[in-house]
Amino acid sequence: MEKVNLAEKLKLFDDCWNPKIVGELNNQHVKVVKMQGEFPWHRHDDEDEMFLVVEGRLTIRLRERDISLEAGEFFIVPRGIEHQPVAAETACVMLFEPSTTLNTGNVRDAKTVEHLERI
Repeated sequence: MEKVNLAEKLKLFDDCWNPKIVGELNNQHVKVVKMQGEFPWHRHDDEDEMFLVVEGRLTIRLRERDISLEAGEFFIVPRGIEHQPVAAETACVMLFEPSTTLNTGNVRDAKTVEHLERI
């Protein structure tokens, strides 16, 4: 059992849209990811997904509205809801989601990460 320093973990990588596992509990992964630009529209049929902004700003686009998040704020996307994360500038985000969650949900494209790295 060790404590986790998110700032230190985020310094270990620069690539965007490639989540890294930093913790695990009750079949849930705690992940960090850097986001910049637009991610594909997608949904997770069986999993809720939590986005907590650590640094920067993130917009979660939903079909009916946009959710704007600043550092220290989070939003939970309920299972089955189509969404699109967008960051005009690099945002550092912590994700909390079931270990079975594929980052692109029901979509497979160049941003799909099948096997996550643990850091």
